Amino acid sequence: MTSPRTLCRSGAPATNASLEQIAPPSCDWYLIHTKVRQERCAQENLERQGYSCFLPQLRSEKLRRSALIVVQEPLFPRYLFIRLDAGLKAKGWGPIRSTLGVTRLVTFGNQPAKISDALVGSIRAQPEGAVAPEKYFEAGQALVVTDGPFMGLEAIYQMQDGESRVMVLLNILSKPVQLAIAPTSLRKLH
Repeated sequence: MTSPRTLCRSGAPATNASLEQIAPPSCDWYLIHTKVRQERCAQENLERQGYSCFLPQLRSEKLRRSALIVVQEPLFPRYLFIRLDAGLKAKGWGPIRSTLGVTRLVTFGNQPAKISDALVGSIRAQPEGAVAPEKYFEAGQALVVTDGPFMGLEAIYQMQDGESRVMVLLNILSKPVQLAIAPTSLRKLH
């Protein structure tokens, strides 16, 4: 007979459908705190050990090598959901705490923080790509030019112009002038 703890653990990464098949109703979601930018590393290492994990991600626009690109990043930086048997004692968390990329299990006092199935289910139910990527610059945002002939001038962001440039409005001689400029030459005003 298989124990409930073994049923909560699987050898393969869990999917929405496989979690319900693998985990009996006695399994609960918990929250893992990870090292900085090591959410995926922690997830891979935990899944390699047979745990069912969930790392919600968000598409976001980032400035890399003078171009704006869309990347996947964690929705909750430094946190990862893990599904475990509700009957585990504190000594059963040892393998999780010593996993590469994991800092600690999130607790309230000395009790691990349970996360409701409804909350995790609602996050998992969001279709991938349904939300537009978070923009690095927003239309109408105030910027300052950091290099080139217009260095030090304030600009208003308009839109992205191709892969390596953005369109901004500069106020030159009391007249707004539209200009294409590299995004690396701009900085957000706070």
